[in-house]
Amino acid sequence: MDQNKQYSRDMFEFVQSGVSLHDEKLKTKSRSYFADAFIRFRKNKSSVVAAFIIGFLILFSILAPLISPYTVNDTDNVYSNYPPFIRDIADMNLGVLDGAQSYPSQNAFQMAKYQAIAKETGYNPILKSSERIVDGKTVYSLTVNRYYAYGVRELVMSYEKFAEIQQWQVENNIIVILPYVDNATDPNVWYKTTEIKVDRKMVTVPEYDANGNFIPNYDTNTSKAGPVEVLKRIEGDDGSYVYSRDKSNSVTCRVCYYNYYRFMNGREPTYVFGTDSYGRCLFDAIGTGARFSLVFAVIVSAINLTIGAIYGAIQGYYGGFIDLALDRISDVLSGVPTIVVMTLFQLHLAQKVGVVPSFLFAYVMTGWIGMAALTRKQFYRFKSQEYVLAARTLGASDKRLMFKHIFPNSLGTMVTSCVLVIPGVISSETTLTYLGIVDLSTFVGTSIGELMELGQKSMSAAPHAMLFPALFLSLLLISFNLFGNGLRDAFNPSTRGVDD
Repeated sequence: MDQNKQYSRDMFEFVQSGVSLHDEKLKTKSRSYFADAFIRFRKNKSSVVAAFIIGFLILFSILAPLISPYTVNDTDNVYSNYPPFIRDIADMNLGVLDGAQSYPSQNAFQMAKYQAIAKETGYNPILKSSERIVDGKTVYSLTVNRYYAYGVRELVMSYEKFAEIQQWQVENNIIVILPYVDNATDPNVWYKTTEIKVDRKMVTVPEYDANGNFIPNYDTNTSKAGPVEVLKRIEGDDGSYVYSRDKSNSVTCRVCYYNYYRFMNGREPTYVFGTDSYGRCLFDAIGTGARFSLVFAVIVSAINLTIGAIYGAIQGYYGGFIDLALDRISDVLSGVPTIVVMTLFQLHLAQKVGVVPSFLFAYVMTGWIGMAALTRKQFYRFKSQEYVLAARTLGASDKRLMFKHIFPNSLGTMVTSCVLVIPGVISSETTLTYLGIVDLSTFVGTSIGELMELGQKSMSAAPHAMLFPALFLSLLLISFNLFGNGLRDAFNPSTRGVDD
């Protein structure tokens, strides 16, 4: 540009002379920080799927104890570690929920026992069978319904209960009490037996009539019978069979346990996930334990977030000696092993305040330290920003600067970390209850850790008892971690406004 050239007013003109200018409206809608984060979160497919799984598991933990016909206190000493079973589905022969268990090597005598159970009770336990010859002997490979295969049990009961069962039999047209078999070592052996020699050993085998049917061995001695008359008799009984034995002001009798269960509970056994070693419904027990774990983890995370946010905000905002002193306190507390704290609290504090408050206090004692450190870093990051300096210049108080200007900008990262704390708490709680360090059964009834500990003991005989609690816990922990990772990426301020 020529600096010596003279410029006059006439050489310039308005670009928009005579036009009244106004601000134009934005053609696109503005979106909030959370709306922008949600858009980024939706693009993370694994996190979205994890969110749905978490929602399903939370819904399960809420609804399972409500819709289950059982409670965590309902136990059965017979149907313990039994596989999943729902009779209506089992009758469809779909191969699921049929209470099945495989026995690959059964001899002819065991096969006869299952056939006898089917004949007497009307419930055929054999679902599938095949046979093969091994060393000249017939060996059967069987798949049986364990609920039917239990068959008959011998019980001692009062006269009043015996009469009550008889009345229920008549009202429901279901036979519970079966004819008595005197001197029977096995309540299911109601037929005549004989001994034969097999491989130089004497073994007991059933006796059959000319048509190949079992020959009944029911008791007909009425002199020792119980004083209560039986109102419903089995098919083929001409009135000569005796259904009980009088025993010290009580009655000894044989009952079809499946029908006895119906009499006692008012329903047939219905176990979607099977039962544990206490005979509890796993479906209800998992829901009850998971509900406590989720609520407890959320409470711990909320408390740690509150304490950690306040503690870290003071550290990061004021810095200097205050930061140094508070940081040393955190270092001392973080050096205490968590497992030691929880063990000591359960041994001593739990006796005074209870198991759960002691458990909660043990988590909160050191659990906030990580949140405090994260908040401290965020405050150091934002406290020198221009908008904070402007607010301070206008006279904003320290409290307002901390919690109105700096804290909201740190909230996304802190909430993400808080979500990631939840699976850690659940995993730790499960580990402690699995190891038996913490016993929540008196307060909650059960826990996922306790169910896994019981399932581990019986894993070879009842793998479902370990499978379902472990599957629930695995899905919950994996989903929470994927969900937390998605939140972390979505709330990352550096990606704000990025659509690709």
